[in-house]
Amino acid sequence: MRLIFKFLLLLITVSSITGCERPPIETVQTGFRGTGMEQIYNPRTLIKQASLNQAPVALDAASEEGPKAKQVYQNVQVLGDLSVSQFTRHMLSITQWVAPEAGCAYCHNLENLADDSKYTKVVARRMIQMTQRVNQDWKSHVAETGVTCYTCHRGNNIPANVWFEPKDRKYANSVMGNPADQNIATQTVGLTSLPIDPYTPFLKDDASIRLNGNQAMAGVGANANRVSLKQADYTYSLMVHMSESLGVNCTYCHNTRNFQSWEESRPQRVTAWHGIRMARDLNNDYIIPLTEKFPASRLGPKGDVAKVNCTTCHQGAYKPLYGAPMAKDHPELQALVKP
Repeated sequence: MRLIFKFLLLLITVSSITGCERPPIETVQTGFRGTGMEQIYNPRTLIKQASLNQAPVALDAASEEGPKAKQVYQNVQVLGDLSVSQFTRHMLSITQWVAPEAGCAYCHNLENLADDSKYTKVVARRMIQMTQRVNQDWKSHVAETGVTCYTCHRGNNIPANVWFEPKDRKYANSVMGNPADQNIATQTVGLTSLPIDPYTPFLKDDASIRLNGNQAMAGVGANANRVSLKQADYTYSLMVHMSESLGVNCTYCHNTRNFQSWEESRPQRVTAWHGIRMARDLNNDYIIPLTEKFPASRLGPKGDVAKVNCTTCHQGAYKPLYGAPMAKDHPELQALVKP
């Protein structure tokens, strides 16, 4: 009996060790030795990520010859200077990117394509302009790679990764009181105890992103606590979101010897700085103004519209679609064009 017990114990031990065996890991050094500036990757995770970040094959280029779309179709408010062939190609591409199942009917009244009664058509028109804005004015973040509708949508009517302002979490007559949206495990901040809404302060509002103050007890009134531990929690919350969104460590941008120093940071930190401001620009100038166009079923618990964050485009990849240059095949999305 004792021999059987020992054998079972050994079997359980071996099984436990096997189950906890360290997966294969690849380490890439990105900075000076001794600074901890390394990226750690699991090849099996990368294979899965790669399959989720495949760009679709572009449709064959269309001829510039022939009449313009605005001369043939009614109510063409953007892309009107494209030829009919180019315009048709673009509409087919949008269908592939955004509504492969519903097709044209997702945005259009099929009995009258010029009709604007569907909110999806009004929103899509503005999103085309937003995409042009990114490719024209935010090269500091997207470079020449650019973006298309597919960058965010990936074949979904609604991008899989958007955000709403969370509902208030106040507990009356409870010792929990107002938890200040902390200590609530959510995927938003990697299941940490950090504030669950790093988006409203930084990707909608223009809160300062910093941890270190220049003097003790700085600020009074509305400006107080901007360099406090409370503010540090929000900053770290945003950093966790960015790390999770890009599938990278903090050292993708920062030098661990001096996280604050720009001079010792990697160039990616500058790119990220522009990305934060780009997301804020898109949310405030393009997306939030469309709120009244959406039905109540598409709004969040506070009545706000779905907005973009880093994950909307990146979806776990350090570059969206691992840098696939889709935009080059769609010059109509390269710059803001008047109707």
